[in-house]
This record gives sequence, structure tokens and C-alpha cells, in this order.
Amino acid sequence: MTLEEYILAHIDPEGDYLHELYRHTHLELLYPRMASGHLQGRILKMLTEMVRPKRVLEIGTYSGYSALCLAEGLPEDGHLYTIEINDEQEHFTRPWLEGSAYADKITMLIGDALQLVPKLGVTFDMAFIDADKRHYTDYYELVLSVLRPGGFILADNTLWDGHVVVEEVKESDLQTQGIKRFNDLVAADNRVEKVILPLRDGLTIIRKLTIDN
Repeated sequence: MTLEEYILAHIDPEGDYLHELYRHTHLELLYPRMASGHLQGRILKMLTEMVRPKRVLEIGTYSGYSALCLAEGLPEDGHLYTIEINDEQEHFTRPWLEGSAYADKITMLIGDALQLVPKLGVTFDMAFIDADKRHYTDYYELVLSVLRPGGFILADNTLWDGHVVVEEVKESDLQTQGIKRFNDLVAADNRVEKVILPLRDGLTIIRKLTIDN
């Protein structure tokens, strides 16, 4: 038994619906590694339960696995807005969201979050960023502008397979450059508290400070 197998055997199960979604993600989609999966999914659900947000924003829906985990942790009156820029993804993802037990708590939008979020007119309590790494700093500033003081941002893939510690990044490697810019920006940002968890590919937890802080 590997350490990962041991961990998965000693945490809450992901449930049959999520298990099937994860399986179909691997069977039908390119880059299935982008889906959150069992361990991260349970962490997203538990963090959401801890924060008890009324409004959650997700940037980057992909197959919908993380959206379902976030929705699972919402309070009864909570709602998730999840935004996917790739319109070709909708035919796979939307039926899984609408067929879930949390369909009434999820609004899926197709388009560029940088354009859509300002039009929503919603103040969010929590956000999950898991989209194009080249634009992480843009998404971060966007989310901060619509996040309540004391609210939380979760940012995925912030260790990027360890590439963040490579000093000389190829000019063509825009994804790594984007993650490094984001990490440097957050580290120096006195508007927030932050910690990086070495979970899977890195999960950064960020709290927007209140005025008193």
C-alpha cells in the first residue's frame, strides 16, 4: 500500500456520484489530472463547511468535480457560481452538475471570468481559483475586489510540479511564469494572510484581512 492509498483509506469516501464523475473524466476528457479528485475534494468540502460561506465563486469548472465538493459543503442557503471559459466543456460538465443532489445550489456560467464576475453584482465569502495559470494574478485581483473582508481564497496548483523553485524558467513556459508571479504577489501582499499546503500540486489558502487588521 502506498502512502496515498493509505490516506484515501483513512478519510471520508468520495461517494458513488463523485467516483463515477471522476471515472468518466478519465475516460472522456483530455487532461483528467485537472480534476480535484478524492483527497482534495474532501478538503474543499470540509473547508467550505468550516467557513460556512453564503456565496462561493469558482473560476475554472472543468469536469465539475470540485464544484460538487464545494456545493456539498455549503450551508442550506449557500450558492456556488462556477465559471468555465471553454465552451466545449459544457456538454460534458453541465449534465453532471444538473444531475447532482446540489443542482439547485450551483450556477454554471460559460465565458471569461474577468468579464463575467463584475457583472454578477455579488459579494463573495469564498473563492476557488483553478483556471489558466497565465492569468492567476488577474483572477486574484478580480476575486479580491468582490470578496468580503475576512473571506477566503483557495488557489490550486501553486507548486506546479515543483517548477516554482526553478530559477531560470523558459520564456515559452507561460504557465510556470504565471504561477511564480502569483505566488510572489500573494507573498508580498499585506492585504491578506496566506499559507501554502503541499497538497497534490499545491493549494494556497488566503484570507482577506479586515480593516482592523
